[in-house]
Amino acid sequence: MKLLLIEDDQKISGYVAKGFRESGDIVDTQADGNDGLAMAMEGNYDLLIVDVMLPGRDGLSVIEEMRARGLATPVIILSAKRSVEDRVRGLETGSDDYLTKPFSFTELQARAQALLRRSQQGNSEAGLHQELTFSDLVMDPYSKVVTRSGQRIRLQPREYQLLEYMLRNPGRVLSKTLVLEHVWEYSFDPQTNVVDVLVCRLRSKIDKDFSPKLIHTLRGVGYVLKVD
Repeated sequence: MKLLLIEDDQKISGYVAKGFRESGDIVDTQADGNDGLAMAMEGNYDLLIVDVMLPGRDGLSVIEEMRARGLATPVIILSAKRSVEDRVRGLETGSDDYLTKPFSFTELQARAQALLRRSQQGNSEAGLHQELTFSDLVMDPYSKVVTRSGQRIRLQPREYQLLEYMLRNPGRVLSKTLVLEHVWEYSFDPQTNVVDVLVCRLRSKIDKDFSPKLIHTLRGVGYVLKVD
């Protein structure tokens, strides 16, 4: 799953992002309403989690504008406002769920998964294909099942995150900096080899017993998912 979290409280943002990433999801974060709206419209996300009180543009306005532009991505509102009127107002903007602060991550994650299941079911009924595929490699972002040539491949959360990132960017060369930002969310350290180690582990599961090879290293440049 690829999700966008628009939240200006750094503590909450870090807490939520860390929880989803540990489950193998790709998480982008933004603290400003205007910038969050731009990312939502361009990012091809599976889920949006939006705080109400934001700098630049408030969360309800962000959601209203997204819906006005035709973006149907499921949205969960986070808010400190607890009244029935506030919840109704939040849902009337076009959000799909409303969670009040403080909240437990397990509840947020459960609500996110429920929304995605409903979204997947609706898309399936509309005849839309939701799997990520490249050659004979298939990933279901909702069940988190990965197969190659019909054989299931079990991945650790960070391996899954990296593979999903590559499947969403086939043919694109991904530098170490980009991988660090999307999988670990920290700045590039030229001395670290964590990316090399992760790519090596993923390649051993995806390519070792299969042909053609799909994960390629361009020395000094980065990594790319392509058919050699």
